[in-house]
Amino acid sequence: MKFRTFQEAARQTDQLAGTDLADIAVHLLGLVGEAGSVATEYKKLLRDGPAHTAAKVRIREELGDVLWYTATLATKLGLDLDDVARANLVKTRDRWMRTTAEPFDDQYPEAERLPRAGTFEFVASVSETGRLTVQVRNDGRWLGDPLTDNSHVDDGYRFHDVFHLAYTAVLGWSPVTRKLMGRKRKSNPEVDEAEDGGRAIVSEEGIALAAFAYATSHNYLDGVTRLDFPFLNFIKDITAPYEVGVRTAADWEQAILTGFAAWRALRDNNGGAVILDAASRSITFQDSGA
Repeated sequence: MKFRTFQEAARQTDQLAGTDLADIAVHLLGLVGEAGSVATEYKKLLRDGPAHTAAKVRIREELGDVLWYTATLATKLGLDLDDVARANLVKTRDRWMRTTAEPFDDQYPEAERLPRAGTFEFVASVSETGRLTVQVRNDGRWLGDPLTDNSHVDDGYRFHDVFHLAYTAVLGWSPVTRKLMGRKRKSNPEVDEAEDGGRAIVSEEGIALAAFAYATSHNYLDGVTRLDFPFLNFIKDITAPYEVGVRTAADWEQAILTGFAAWRALRDNNGGAVILDAASRSITFQDSGA
């Protein structure tokens, strides 16, 4: 049976077919109640085990009631249940399924491509004013200026360029890495401006900062394997205008977790190196003495 057919059949049996607030509230409460009934039947199954012989029939009945209330609420709110189902599958696929992450810049000259592999050293030092600093070096070339935490506390944010390398490896995207390595796509002025320019760079830095703030209240993601969906949706909203908008929430989750695993190692060792491998979508920490 198609959802749309079920929705129409459910509408015909609705005894409060109005669309005012009271009618909608009755159906909302009904949906909550029936969802609770599903849980109650499963609780009985856990308690009684095989003795609860009617468990499957009862749970089927309660799930049917949940579906009925869902269908009638969709009708009252002017929604098509087929469309609701399709939208849910799009959402869940984005949340849990990763893309193959083909590079965005294969058609550009090699000098304008993000690195596919390489070793990036994070060299820790102390400035003349006594501030802890970190500067990144690749193939003997310094990338950008020495960074401090820009904070009243020593929180290790000076190592945050590793996040951009994680985005490079996992997502095939990082306007910040392009700027640091001089790999902006200047052969295409429109792409250079819209994808590699200031707005994209600020967006990426904002994501790195937001991820750091999120991680601060989650043990810097140590032992964390899943990120909250609203947070990932926030990132998806920011990046929607860019080429990386095709990457899924699952891709972003992998990129952020990968970046923080390397960041924790760099922080704990006060520097070191990371090995970037875009083919395996990974960055791997390497101690300076290795």
